[in-house]
Amino acid sequence: MKIELSDRFTYRKLFRFTLPSVIMMVFTSIYGVVDGFFVSNFVGKTPFAAVNFIIPFLMILGTVGFMFGAGGSALIARTMGEGDNERAQRLFSLFVYVTAALGAALAVFGFAFIRPIAAFMGAEGEMLENAVLYGRVILPVLPALMLQYEFQSFFITAEKPQLGLLVTVIAGVANMVLDALFTAVLPFGLAGAASATAISQALGGIIPLFYFGRKNSSRLRLRGTSFDGRALLKACANGSSELMSNISMSIVSMLYNAQLIRFAGEDGVAAYGVLMYVSMIFMAIFIGYSTGAAPVVSYHFGAGNKDELHSLYRKSLVIILVSSAAMLGLGEALARPLSAVFAGYDPGLFNMTVRAFGIYSFSFLFSGIAIFGSAFFTALGDGLTSALISFLRTLVFQAAAVLIFPLIWGLEGIWFSIVAAEVMAAAVTAAFLLGRRRRFRY
Repeated sequence: MKIELSDRFTYRKLFRFTLPSVIMMVFTSIYGVVDGFFVSNFVGKTPFAAVNFIIPFLMILGTVGFMFGAGGSALIARTMGEGDNERAQRLFSLFVYVTAALGAALAVFGFAFIRPIAAFMGAEGEMLENAVLYGRVILPVLPALMLQYEFQSFFITAEKPQLGLLVTVIAGVANMVLDALFTAVLPFGLAGAASATAISQALGGIIPLFYFGRKNSSRLRLRGTSFDGRALLKACANGSSELMSNISMSIVSMLYNAQLIRFAGEDGVAAYGVLMYVSMIFMAIFIGYSTGAAPVVSYHFGAGNKDELHSLYRKSLVIILVSSAAMLGLGEALARPLSAVFAGYDPGLFNMTVRAFGIYSFSFLFSGIAIFGSAFFTALGDGLTSALISFLRTLVFQAAAVLIFPLIWGLEGIWFSIVAAEVMAAAVTAAFLLGRRRRFRY
């Protein structure tokens, strides 16, 4: 049975509608983890640290896709809810074309400046060379990566989340197979791992272009459009929280890497990389659910269905809170086996990773509230509140904690800093959710 945005959502329908988005985000995270596994086990510890070191910079460049995906899909879904499907098609096309153009410009910038930026961040010697190599193989497909991020939201708005999942699976399987081929079978090393990722990202961005560029059964299709500066600004404002969140996370990752090099050397960067891989999977569940539910919230808000909006809000909080508790339990239970997968070959690195994992897992108990709250306000068109939550969570609280805590507790303080930051972000988000109830009547 097809579920449409206009339906009344029970828990079962909400699970069914958002599940493809959750799986899609988790799968995207998993094939990033596979990259790390093959680099760590078949290329070496220093290349593994270099990949984790340069990825935040690459993510900063790719965040425009998240911005137009989240902000644009909210505007498109709201326009559909108001009954103007013709304008929704024009907006969809405009956002895709602008994202591709910006991706090309950012790819040129990144390719030219990646070496001085990596050196400024603290990389040197072999680690610097590996970081530059990995980044320059990835950067030519940056436009496709940005489109892949954008289409993850647009497939949901087009009521084709299963198709979005299929594209992600195709790209993910390609990355896994090519990673194994280029690093474990053929002696291509770090360049091979980067090439595998680049090919998979190209597939993830180009396949949806072919689908939406032709007549299809979804609610969206690429077509001729005209420049609409007001709509672009609205989408940017709506999606500013996603932009800010991803940029801030990348900046904070750079701060973590700088602190870890200072307190623990390359082993610290490698251990943090393992935490980030696992965290990406767990956070992907929250992000996937929030992304999947956002078009439904936008549609019913645009249609003025206040009762259904309240129901979606209440059900979502229950789902997020239950999932948070489950993730804490999984994080503690899987600390040793997951650390062994990435760092079992080095006892010192393994022990450091296990200890870090045991502390870091408590952040999962609080992070889902802020992620959902930010996406919820984006869906309501309140980009300012959404951006403020993301800004405080991913930059202010985390940056302050990772700079201050190590001065008191050393290396342990770095692992505790993320937990403290997520607690503060959850408290701020709860205050906003309570304070905005009357304004949006959810």
